[in-house]
Amino acid sequence: MSKENLDGRRLVVVGAGSNIGRAIARTASAAGADLVLAGPDPAKLADTAAGLAGPALVQPLDLADEASIAALAERVGPFDHLVSTAAMPANGPVATLELAAVQRAFAAKVIGPLLLAKHLAGQVNEGGSFTFFSGVAAWRPAPERVVMATTNGALAFLVEALAVELAPVRVHAVSPGIVDSGAWDGLAERKDAFLRGVAERNPARRVGGPDDLVQAVLYALGNPFVTGTVLHVDGGHRLV
Repeated sequence: MSKENLDGRRLVVVGAGSNIGRAIARTASAAGADLVLAGPDPAKLADTAAGLAGPALVQPLDLADEASIAALAERVGPFDHLVSTAAMPANGPVATLELAAVQRAFAAKVIGPLLLAKHLAGQVNEGGSFTFFSGVAAWRPAPERVVMATTNGALAFLVEALAVELAPVRVHAVSPGIVDSGAWDGLAERKDAFLRGVAERNPARRVGGPDDLVQAVLYALGNPFVTGTVLHVDGGHRLV
């Protein structure tokens, strides 16, 4: 889908307070889409809304709370596409994992998407879709990333099952690799060396940026013959 084809479409962005969610919202709004911004932090949603070219509805959302998801569905009404960038990592050694953190991770990546489909699939306009964000950890598991690998992998299988059950509503996953979207800023002075090392190893010889993911989302929304698919936007990171 080109940006021009978003004009007049209603797009729900779950995780619109995140850097990637904000980039998707800004691109869609600039292209004339009618936006619904959802996420757990009303202040971040308001910040996103303030930077858009057009108006947007703001709806607080807790993916671990089915009543909250039902309230979103009621507020949204008929819509064309839903994109969820939601994630709640629970990283660390298996021996130290806390059940509550694991449950939050599954709520964001697996249970939440399933309940979004439950409550909103009946409101999708003809040609519409759901797009969820998985991640390269499912294909490149690493120590202390067991929950991340498992939730992202489960989501990849979930979109295949949903694509079959919800047809003709289309369902996809976008799987980012290492993307310089602000997520690595906590590395401080080590960030540049880390990203440089990733770029040197990746077959694409670069790390990703937010626009790489936005373009993948636009493709997922717009291609009517693509469903049940994971779009790997990782520079080939899963291969090496």
